[in-house]
Amino acid sequence: MQQAIRLVIADDFPMFREGIQLLLGKETGIDIVAEASNGKELIEIVSEMKPDVVITDIEMPVMNGIEATKEIKKANPSIGIIALTMFGEEHLIVDMLDGGASGYLLKSSKKEELLQAIEFVNEGGTYFCNATTMKLSKMIAKSKTGDSINPQIRFSEKELEIIKLICEQHASKQIAAATNLTHRTVEKYRDNIMEKTGSTNVVGIVVYAIRNGIYKP
Repeated sequence: MQQAIRLVIADDFPMFREGIQLLLGKETGIDIVAEASNGKELIEIVSEMKPDVVITDIEMPVMNGIEATKEIKKANPSIGIIALTMFGEEHLIVDMLDGGASGYLLKSSKKEELLQAIEFVNEGGTYFCNATTMKLSKMIAKSKTGDSINPQIRFSEKELEIIKLICEQHASKQIAAATNLTHRTVEKYRDNIMEKTGSTNVVGIVVYAIRNGIYKP
């Protein structure tokens, strides 16, 4: 039996946290282990609980979601972080990506999309809701993320195939099925691609691929 995804929710509005609890609490594949009301509290809870995925608002008191994301990823690089916010401004998307988030959804997103994002991010993928995907692709050329471009980098055909699948938001298990590779082999390819592109996460791969014409949304 597959282990449930351990989830932490951070938002300064108790009613919103309760709403997410009601929305996801009965999902057999998800275990909501804790809640936080601000970024500082979120960092402390993550340090103690070591969840698989964090869902965080951006605008919160004491410490916002962007700063909290940076601190969490420094200490726990493997934890997937999803921004769930009312704001779709380009600079916030960029700041969350720079901080290490792997997902960005608006609070108007449907339950099915939120569940899909949690699954993708938990498996090492990325997820951006439809409302932010176009903005992301348009502003990526001027993003602070992945500024360095090295046209001398050479990729194998298999690496290029995996890069494109990553850009299309496929998780590692889906990439393995599509390429007839094992999950572990896909992870090794992903790590090699990250090293070649100077990326710290799969979002960096997406940014690099778009900036260098490897992938066109």
